[in-house]
Amino acid sequence: MLQTTELTVRFGGHVAVNAVSCTFAPGTLTAIVGPNGAGKTTYFNLISGQLKASGGTVTLGGQDISGLSASARTRAGLGRAFQLTNLFPNLTVLENVRLAVQATRQGAHRRGFNLWSIWSDHPALVQRAEEILEAVAMQGKAGMAVASLPHGDQRKLEVALLMALESLVFMFDEPTAGMSTDEAPVILNLIRQLKQDKTKTILLVEHKMDVVRELADRIIVLHNGTLVADGEPAEVIASPIVQEAYLGVSASEIPVPEREACP
Repeated sequence: MLQTTELTVRFGGHVAVNAVSCTFAPGTLTAIVGPNGAGKTTYFNLISGQLKASGGTVTLGGQDISGLSASARTRAGLGRAFQLTNLFPNLTVLENVRLAVQATRQGAHRRGFNLWSIWSDHPALVQRAEEILEAVAMQGKAGMAVASLPHGDQRKLEVALLMALESLVFMFDEPTAGMSTDEAPVILNLIRQLKQDKTKTILLVEHKMDVVRELADRIIVLHNGTLVADGEPAEVIASPIVQEAYLGVSASEIPVPEREACP
């Protein structure tokens, strides 16, 4: 479904992501972990198009999307949720989801829905938006302004938007960041539900290892922008290189294996 080949970005003389090659298959949730500054979010930004790569490629479904903008990659099927929510705060919950549904239908049919037209003229779009809100247990808050929602509900709404956009790949960057202990399980339950659809590919950047252990089918580890481990969760978490990285050992003390594409 999704593949990066020798993906690299440099900021001046600093290599933030160093020739990372990895393949992500449908029906799997891959956790991307590493210490602070390892390049996890930068790697996400390269995949989703928020950053332009210095080298390498990103392919989705066999198509090279490296030259596409972030919005074009979204239309191609890459759904990205951010550490900070990316919503329309002055619109209602339902209006946010309806806009995403409308954008998807407009792209699929290549015909003229006016983005700001009267929503009552498009009952099918309204119905689909309501179905998605029910799936994320937010139907009771459909008429609320997004700005009035607690942080946890805003994160749930962001997942709803990715569902409305009919994403093939779901990318979550620390989805429980800033959440209370009461709010975090709600977003994790949504990710569990998404995992049940074996046609979808899920990528998760997360520093909470208890979350990683529970959700991940596979873990890849970045350290100083380099891929240093890849495998099943128990094996990767127990590996000395990962434990050393999380304990803050300097890069010179960590043996970096020869780079090769992930299986």
